[in-house]
Amino acid sequence: MRKLKIAVQKSGRLHDDSMKILKECGISINNGKGELKAEAKNFPLEVFYLRNGDIPQYLKDGVIDAAIIGENLLVEKANDLKRIEYLGFSKCKVSLAIPKNETYTGLEYFNEKRIATSYPHTISKYLKSHNINANLHIINGSVEIAPNIGLADAVFDIVSSGSTLFTNNLKEVEVVLKSEAVLVVSPSISSEVNTILEKLQFRLQSVLKGRGAKYVLLNAPNDKLNEIIACLPGMKSPTVLPLAKSGWSSVHSVINENEFWNIIDDLKSKGAHGILVCPIEKMVL
Repeated sequence: MRKLKIAVQKSGRLHDDSMKILKECGISINNGKGELKAEAKNFPLEVFYLRNGDIPQYLKDGVIDAAIIGENLLVEKANDLKRIEYLGFSKCKVSLAIPKNETYTGLEYFNEKRIATSYPHTISKYLKSHNINANLHIINGSVEIAPNIGLADAVFDIVSSGSTLFTNNLKEVEVVLKSEAVLVVSPSISSEVNTILEKLQFRLQSVLKGRGAKYVLLNAPNDKLNEIIACLPGMKSPTVLPLAKSGWSSVHSVINENEFWNIIDDLKSKGAHGILVCPIEKMVL
């Protein structure tokens, strides 16, 4: 049986988060230190540890079947490759930044300015769509230092926390792209291997749904039960079980992490007691 060949970044935060989510999918990787390839013990999968910039071409050439990669790199190098799952980690922005002491007047500020970047295609397309004519200086490495040494008037680069911009006396003025890790598929993947990829995608979806949800158990007086249930947007409907104490029920449900505190406040105001909140490891629908 053929194995799914999946690429991840060789090192860094994206590598760590990619390996973590594969582990949460129940996939055990034989990962020797310094190896460029590793096999899973319990799933038909091989992991290739590659330089981030090389992954899009390997996907196009069919050397690998799939990859976990930042969408920012796809937009720059291979925007035609198919994303099949957004993974919710390694989130960042790709933004234009200028020196802190400069007054920003809008995109027209960049007309005839020198912009240092590692993402020339992305920024070129963006500026062209807004009729801005700038001079690009392509840099591989520490882009943010360019204005300080007189090489550029502005930079276009990844922004995560903003600390690197702050350190180099820059300020973010335009967010061009928001990015996160995505699961991408090669256009030449075989039907046999695609079946394996679909199984992996199902596991990933179950993990991601679990990360975004909380399991809630609470006690409710029966005369307030309908009001309390109305606050709980569960998977289908809450589970309601009678308690030993007359006139009370136990209610079990799943709520979205983003709505968590608002729902808890509503539950308390409706008379819910003994609210217990548990993390969900996986959620299979």
